[in-house]
Amino acid sequence: MTRKRVSSRSPYESTIGFSRAVRVGNVIAVSGTAPIGSDRKTMGPGDPAAQARRCLEIIQTALEEAGASLSDVVRTRTFLTNIDDWESVGAVHGEFFKDVRPASTMVEVSRFIDPDWLVEIEADAVRDKPFD
Repeated sequence: MTRKRVSSRSPYESTIGFSRAVRVGNVIAVSGTAPIGSDRKTMGPGDPAAQARRCLEIIQTALEEAGASLSDVVRTRTFLTNIDDWESVGAVHGEFFKDVRPASTMVEVSRFIDPDWLVEIEADAVRDKPFD
């Protein structure tokens, strides 16, 4: 099977050895996605909903680059540094996935690489049609 990697152009990709997303067959796995802007700075410091929105925008772009869309997502995992943020982050998740309704998990973690990050999100997608 062909393996397609999607890069975020993060300086950590080669150091850590990861890709933003990987497509193998009709499955796309999107790595834990932090709320990073094009300027490589944290977007929405102190605002978990804004950070979730940015994470999901990055995930959407990665999926599109891999040949899929949000409608192909079957599972998301949301990591929060404060579980009390679940409602505001969940509302943003709902904006992106209200019709898709993938399996989803939210968990609290102690911290991320950057202390300004409040949210990271992962996604898995499966296409029911072959890729062109």
